[in-house]
Amino acid sequence: MARLKASWQKYTLHFKRPSGTSRGVLTEKKTWLLLISRIDQPKVIGIGECGPLKGLSFDERPDFEAKLTEVCLHLEEYQDTYQNALKAFPAVQFGLESALLDLQAKGTKILFPSSFTEGKTTININGLIWMGSQEYMHEQIETKLADGFTCLKIKIGAIDFEEKLSLIKEIRREYPAKGMELRVDANGAFTPQEALEKLKRLAEFELHSIEQPIQAGQIDLMAKLCETTPLPIALDEELIGITTTEEKANLLSTIKPQYIILKPTLVGGFKNAEEWISLANKQNIPWWITSALESNIGLNSIAQWTATLDNALPQGLGTGQLYTNNIPSPLVIKNGNLCYDRNKDWDISKIESGVCEWI
Repeated sequence: MARLKASWQKYTLHFKRPSGTSRGVLTEKKTWLLLISRIDQPKVIGIGECGPLKGLSFDERPDFEAKLTEVCLHLEEYQDTYQNALKAFPAVQFGLESALLDLQAKGTKILFPSSFTEGKTTININGLIWMGSQEYMHEQIETKLADGFTCLKIKIGAIDFEEKLSLIKEIRREYPAKGMELRVDANGAFTPQEALEKLKRLAEFELHSIEQPIQAGQIDLMAKLCETTPLPIALDEELIGITTTEEKANLLSTIKPQYIILKPTLVGGFKNAEEWISLANKQNIPWWITSALESNIGLNSIAQWTATLDNALPQGLGTGQLYTNNIPSPLVIKNGNLCYDRNKDWDISKIESGVCEWI
C-alpha cells in the first residue's frame, strides 16, 4: 500500500448577498479543505471538503481543527477506520471519504463517473429562495422562474408568517401547482403549539412539503405532527447526530415522516447517507439529497454521487452560485438543472498556491 500524506486548509467563502435563515443572516461561510497525496506522486492531489454549518452541525465544536490535524498526522490509520473513528465528526467523514475518492481518481474530480459527468444528463434541482424583505424575495423568485426552475424552495422560518403566506398566495395565483412545485423550509422555527395550525394554512396552497416545522429532538411531538399533518413533512435537522443503524431505524419507524432529506456533510458522508436511504426505502419513505452550503469542491462530489442514485425528485443542489469567491468548476445551472460542463475546467490554483490558510 502506497504511503499517503495530508494537510488541510481553511477557506472563507463570501456570500454575494446576505442570506437570511432562521439562525440569522449569513455573510460568509468557513470551510476546510482536506488535501491528500501519495508520497511517491506528490503532484496528484485528492481534495475533500469538511464544512460544518455554524449553529447546526453535530461537529461544530472547538476541537474541530485539532481533529483535522490528528487525521492528517495519522491518515493511514484513519483511512481504514474513519467510518467508526469519526462518528462525532460527520463533516470530516465526508471530506475524508471525498478526498480519498478523488485521489483514487488521480485528482480529476470525477469521483463517480456517470452520464452526468460525461455531460449527457443533468440533475433536476429546486431553486432556493432566501428569507428577506418582500421585494428581495420577489426578486429571487422572478430570477429563478426566468432561469427555468419548476420547483422552488422558500425559507419561511424567521420572518412574518402572514407575509410569507401572502407571498405564497401570489405565487400560486400566477403559477398553479401543476406547473410549479413549491417546497417550504421552516428550519424548526414553529412552536409545537402553533405548528399544526400553520401547516393547515400552508396546505391550502398545494405545497409539495415542509422541511423541519419544529425543532429537532422532540421525537414524540414530531411523530404526532407527521401523523396528523395535512402537509407532507420532510425531516432534515432531525437526522443530525443519529449515528447508529439502530438509532436511524428507530427514528424513522417512530416518527414516520413523509420524506427525509440527506445532507452528506451533516450525516457523515456517502456511506452513512446510503444507509439512511436503505432504511428509508424499507419503510417506503421517499428522500432527496441536499447540499449544505459547501464550496464547489463539496458540491461536486455530492452532485456526482446523487446522479448515480436515480432519484427523479428535484434535488437541493443549487448552492454553487452563492459565493463571490467559489472555486471555479464545470458545475453550471441551466434551465433549472445542474449540469457538468466538460468544456469548463477546474481552477484550484488558490488551493495549490496556499492562498488558503494552511495548518
